[in-house]
Amino acid sequence: MTIPFFDGHNDTVLRLLELAAPGQEAAFVEGGRGGHIDLPRAKTGGMAGGFFAMFPPPLKGSLAGTVGTAASSNGQLPPELAVADAQASTNGMASILLRLERMGALALCRSAAEVRAAIGQGTLAAIMHIEGAEAIDTEFRALDVLYAAGLRSIGITWSRANAFGTGVPFRHNADPDIGPGLSDAGKELVRQCNRLGVMIDLSHLNAAGFRDVADISTHPLVATHSNVHAICPHARNLVDWQLAAIRESGGMVGLNFATGFLRPDGKFVADTPIELMVRHMDALVEAVGEDGVALGSDFDGAMVPAEIGDVTGVQKLLQALLDKGYGEELVRKIALGNWLSMIERTIG
Repeated sequence: MTIPFFDGHNDTVLRLLELAAPGQEAAFVEGGRGGHIDLPRAKTGGMAGGFFAMFPPPLKGSLAGTVGTAASSNGQLPPELAVADAQASTNGMASILLRLERMGALALCRSAAEVRAAIGQGTLAAIMHIEGAEAIDTEFRALDVLYAAGLRSIGITWSRANAFGTGVPFRHNADPDIGPGLSDAGKELVRQCNRLGVMIDLSHLNAAGFRDVADISTHPLVATHSNVHAICPHARNLVDWQLAAIRESGGMVGLNFATGFLRPDGKFVADTPIELMVRHMDALVEAVGEDGVALGSDFDGAMVPAEIGDVTGVQKLLQALLDKGYGEELVRKIALGNWLSMIERTIG
């Protein structure tokens, strides 16, 4: 039995951007060029769709700053990225998604109805997401353009500061309570997103920024790819009061597959058992509720457990949940139904 799933976060478009052009789109459509996700494997693995992140890398032409690299650093916040540099890479990634849509490889969806229609037709349903709002100017002109292109989800920060807020460092045995809250521009960004129907992603945002979003936003609180701090005390994971706030808002947490955010020792090693993913899922269901838990793999942006390997291994996690005693109805909600509900309530 293959259970269709929707992924809350992947960095596949950045991986494609860093391949030599032309051929970026072909690498996705044809597969066979590494990474965690391409179209053939997505179909094999039961992937119905997902949030495709546009993450502007810290260094031009380099994946430096992705989970595996940043975790091995001294844990300090990376320097801010210039808006022009962020716009250049973000435009490149948006272009790849638009080209893939024109090729018929995926449907770039702008509403819950479009997501459901794509899935019903057997087409990969993609939602354009920004991970770190560096490409958006404080007058929000770029937001208007990106929204018209299909942007429907924004993570205000990656793990660095920008004009809108402050991220959390890649630091184990640390709390996300570091740095100031949202700037005035960051608070206005939240309001603009609420007005447009753009989902706000709290993953990577620090505690003060999280509180500001909770105070301002009229949408449910969402962390697309975060885990449980009580199990893995990494600054990227959610502490008890954050999980409680998400539950109170009717929000969502997507389970992150990154091994360093799963393991109690915080190590990024592939030899990480699926049972540890189930342990986080158990804790998330208890803390947030059965309607507030989903998947947020971080594929193509992190080291994932060797047992998972790539997108074709997600069914192993879903089977592990079934084996643990999760009913099929609940597993299908975690895999797909809960994301569909959240998209309806935030994007429309």
